[in-house]
Amino acid sequence: MSQRNRRRPRPLSPLREHLRDTFWFAPTLALVLVFGLWIAADALDTAILDALQQDQDYETVRTLISWAEDAKVIVTTISSAMMTFIGVVFSISLVAVQMAAGNFSPRVVRIFIRSRISKLTFAVFLSTFLLSLLVLSSYDSETDPARVASVPLVQSAVTLLMVALSLLLFIAYVTQTLQLMKVGPVVEHVTREAFRTLGKMRAAAPSEEPLPPEVARIAHKGRSGTLRDVHVARLVRTAQRRGAVLRLVPRIGDFVVPGTPLIAVHGGRAGLPWERLVRSAVSVGVERTFHQDLGFGLRQLSDIALRALSPAVNDPTTAVQAVDRIVQFLAAAAPVPLGAVAHRDRRAVVRLVQEGPGWGDLVDLGFTEIRGCAIGSPQVSRRLAAGFDDLLRIVPETRRAPLERQRALLVLAVERSVPEAADRAFALTPDRQGIG
Repeated sequence: MSQRNRRRPRPLSPLREHLRDTFWFAPTLALVLVFGLWIAADALDTAILDALQQDQDYETVRTLISWAEDAKVIVTTISSAMMTFIGVVFSISLVAVQMAAGNFSPRVVRIFIRSRISKLTFAVFLSTFLLSLLVLSSYDSETDPARVASVPLVQSAVTLLMVALSLLLFIAYVTQTLQLMKVGPVVEHVTREAFRTLGKMRAAAPSEEPLPPEVARIAHKGRSGTLRDVHVARLVRTAQRRGAVLRLVPRIGDFVVPGTPLIAVHGGRAGLPWERLVRSAVSVGVERTFHQDLGFGLRQLSDIALRALSPAVNDPTTAVQAVDRIVQFLAAAAPVPLGAVAHRDRRAVVRLVQEGPGWGDLVDLGFTEIRGCAIGSPQVSRRLAAGFDDLLRIVPETRRAPLERQRALLVLAVERSVPEAADRAFALTPDRQGIG
């Protein structure tokens, strides 16, 4: 068994991450909340009107009716223009996202989907439209201050505040969408997500405890797809109640089909009905996520570099920026225990073992494909050489072998492919900027 890391399970983390990967939840929640806000504002308008009518202060009521009628013109304009505005803005934005996906990688689309500003902007736009419709339905055609039943002045004021908020969020949204057109912010975002996943493993201590004998193995049933994550807390509680240790057979990010072994049960009593309890804690989807997938960040950075090095794009500077972030991530992962992660219960007993990539896996994932495409681009080969040198100065002695192997393969490939000695020497000269 490889090294194992201890990490406290977070019961709600799978649900939170799955909701972040959707675009419907935030707008739907916002529509429910704005409906509640409208009910509260309507109740306040009714209370103010009733108080004034009971005091027979009809002059003030006339003034409020006049103000509300003036506000009605604005609310009507907002109601008719908001949906058109939403359609135009998001159509243009989706074109920008599509261009970014074509230039970098299709997986950068998830940056837009998970963006809090994008969801908040869309939610506020829709909420403003719904609120304007609700406010218009509250207007009373009666003009007699003694008999009027509704003067939606507070509701109109809230609608105007929502419009102001929409304008501010529109500026922030456009700014962020334009950032998706630039390689720097894209690779920075991917790297930040990768560091967040790596940070969950930092507090873990290595463990070499042997597992009890395997008594059962649970296979995947249902649709084929990518193993996105597991509900760690639920599996730990289940294993604790039954005195067993569960081991996740595939890695997070593996593609599983019906019949693929998912969970191995070690210890406990044989013959217990594990299937229903365990399968409800395993999430299979159509694509990988960052939540528990340590290698997904490097996969995206490598994809961006490969797309940039393709003959159709031929953009080695973008590849160099991706290599910068790969080196940054590997430098941070160098002192971190890697391999399998051992999740423990409150009594510090191992209850779930989750396989993960080792140091050699991460190095190969970050460099192998880029190295193979960098032979004809001295800018990238020079940056790779500098990255190998920097990492070899940082990593422990036990983790030097994969980096030395990658550097030797780079040298061998350049020597075989570049005929001129001067060009070979130039292509293998370490340079953190590639060619400046």
